[in-house]
This record gives sequence, structure tokens and C-alpha cells, in this order.
Amino acid sequence: MEKISIKRSNYIVVMEREITKKYSNGELTVVWKSQKCIHSGVCVKTLPMVYDPEAKPWINVENASTEELKEQIMKCPSGALSYFMNAEDNQEKETLETKIEILENGPLLVYGTLKVTDKDGNIETKNKTTAFCRCGESNNKPYCDGSHIKADFKG
Repeated sequence: MEKISIKRSNYIVVMEREITKKYSNGELTVVWKSQKCIHSGVCVKTLPMVYDPEAKPWINVENASTEELKEQIMKCPSGALSYFMNAEDNQEKETLETKIEILENGPLLVYGTLKVTDKDGNIETKNKTTAFCRCGESNNKPYCDGSHIKADFKG
């Protein structure tokens, strides 16, 4: 997430801007949205030859097959990683069975398409995987932002 600081008289305004990166192997394009990432490490553990946080670029899609990439992206707990097929005539749509998984010492994962209503009545549609906070420390409730790691959440 990129932070932009703007100085205004006696105070500084910090605005956060969503950074979206795309990486393509010609057949499939991986989309990474930095602000959604909770740094669970599932991507790095699943396909370490593709995801290397120390490298620039940190995603090298040519190091795995399209099927391996699709399989791994479906495991991303925050939805920060997604993909689309590049062929114009490709109408592939991923249909997910709705299921819930509790990550040990981490978030509650809900797979499928959800309509989430916040405390103010705003409705947001979430697709694929949504990570909900269980530790109570997230600054992005009801969603997980990775705060459980610093809080040493056990559950």
C-alpha cells in the first residue's frame, strides 16, 4: 500500500492509495491488490518459485503452469490475489462451493460469493475468498488485516 503525505499548514494528511499489479504468462493474468493482502504467506509457501517477496518483481508467473497458478490463487485467504484468462472468447467463471474454514491462530475464511453488510448498512459483494477477523485487533473490521500476528492471537 502506498502512502501519500500532503502537508497542510500545521498538519499532515496521509492518504492511502490502492496499488494493483498485474503479471501475465500470456494465457492468464494474475492480479495482486496490495491493500487486501494480509501477508498470510500462503502464496509463498504454496508456490515459492513464483512468489518471492524479496525479488522485483515479486511474482514470476512463468515459473508455474496456468493450472498451478489458478489452484494457488483460489487459496489466497484475503482475496488479494485473483486472476483472469486473457483469451477474449474465454468465458471461464470460477464457481465456488460456499464453505467456511477457521485458520489456526488466524482469520475465519469464507469461500464463495458473499454480500457483506457493514454496521452502517453499506453492502459489499465479496468473491472467492473472504478473511474475517477473529482476534478483534483488525483496523479493517470485519475483515482480517493480519493484526492477529502482532497480537499473538491464539485460537
